[in-house]
Amino acid sequence: MLRPLMVVLGLALALPATAQNDQTLADIRQELSVLFVDIQRLKRELSTTGAPGGTAAGGSVLDRVNAIEAELQRLTAQTEQLEFRVNQVVADGTNQIGDLEFRLCELEADCDIAALGEGSTLGGGAAPVTPVTPVTPAPQTDVSQLAVGEAEDFQRASEALASGDFQGAADQLATFNQTYPGSPVAVKVDLMRGEALEGLGDMPAAARAYLNAFSADPNGADAPRALYKLGASLGALGQTSEACVTLGEVATRFPASAAVADAQTAQSTLGCS
Repeated sequence: MLRPLMVVLGLALALPATAQNDQTLADIRQELSVLFVDIQRLKRELSTTGAPGGTAAGGSVLDRVNAIEAELQRLTAQTEQLEFRVNQVVADGTNQIGDLEFRLCELEADCDIAALGEGSTLGGGAAPVTPVTPVTPAPQTDVSQLAVGEAEDFQRASEALASGDFQGAADQLATFNQTYPGSPVAVKVDLMRGEALEGLGDMPAAARAYLNAFSADPNGADAPRALYKLGASLGALGQTSEACVTLGEVATRFPASAAVADAQTAQSTLGCS
């Protein structure tokens, strides 16, 4: 009787540690199902003992097993609810980004709507949403993770943007993302490129650059500013309804970000209700 009890208690103690690992909801649900089966097997072992002196002790162990089983069922239900909510958020966000892609394509002279295809899933299947720290609009970043040539190209493009050479900055930033796909500063480069295009007065292309920056990392440090700039550019394009919704999302998603004040100012300017 002691060995099954130790196994059960070991499973109970191991459960919280499992939830702390970087696992998907499906992985957690699978482990919960395995634990549930183990609990049922142990219950059968405990309930079939015929030892005269084991009845009281067996009842005590069964009570503990029942408690663990109830907790497993509760965690399983919560996991399923969380998975459903996450899937809803991802689906809604993906649909909104796809709608913005379509609307921006309508505004661009050289965009083929039929070639848009299916957009990528919001967040790329990443971990759940985490709090985002406030960000500033400065285009500076830590280039310690970049290769020497990559860092030099990024620095030149940053200096061109800061000096007001919008055309040069836009060209250099476009070349940067083609030359260094998957760069650690790829999102920031899209954001800076949007600002350069905005300086050139090309608002449809600027809005698309901001959309790319946000959808590539919707929970990253640059996401609040990218979302704000996207909303503001939509307002400049006359898409007032979409702009108000997008700007309102800044405070909802990133309440601690410095971009919230800019978004609220833009909402006031557009007359958002």
